[in-house]
Amino acid sequence: MDRMLVVVFNNETQAYEGKKALFQLENEGSIVVYAYAVIAKNANGTSTVKQDDDMALYGGLLGISLGSLIGLLGGPVGLAIGASVGLLTGATADLDNARIGDDFVDDVTKVLLPNRYALVAQVQEDWITPVDTRMEAIGGIVFRRALSDVRGTVNSEEVAGMKADVAQMKAEHAKAHANRKAKLQEKINQLDSKIQSRLERAKARRVESERQTKAKAELLKTKAANLQAKAAQTNI
Repeated sequence: MDRMLVVVFNNETQAYEGKKALFQLENEGSIVVYAYAVIAKNANGTSTVKQDDDMALYGGLLGISLGSLIGLLGGPVGLAIGASVGLLTGATADLDNARIGDDFVDDVTKVLLPNRYALVAQVQEDWITPVDTRMEAIGGIVFRRALSDVRGTVNSEEVAGMKADVAQMKAEHAKAHANRKAKLQEKINQLDSKIQSRLERAKARRVESERQTKAKAELLKTKAANLQAKAAQTNI
């Protein structure tokens, strides 16, 4: 099952020990790591994405889901991305894009206090004990949530209602006096814009879902090839 994983630590050293443990678990076959980031909660309430040497390998897979969650964890004062701005390109702090509930964000932010650190990762995980045991031994507090399906379609009833409103306003517009026509036309334009925005967002989510699916497949191929190469070297 694909899950969003957040592990909160008291300091940076623990957070990077957690990152090391995450990849040890992957090497052991317990999980698959699709993407990750280490973030610091600053004293002023912002969150900063930390960057290390191997981030480039996974940075390209930090899509809308992980980027949105990181943005949400930054809270109302926002995200201080700094040198890692490229990791969140195109991502916005949006619950739909993050594919998790607001209760999950609330639970994490109550523990991710200023001067604490978090390991945030999108993983495939069949059972939770390996991660929980390893992270708790380091001093981490584990939060996880199964990723909801990407909303690739709009709410058809909502859009149908909006279109019905547009049709009604157009009918009134045809019979209205000149001074009323301008106000009706403004409302029609605003509603048309909202309909178009919903359709475009749905399309963008479909495209992002397809991109993430392809990216995951490519990552799994790369990991399998690396394992085969290591096995071949061992047998030499």
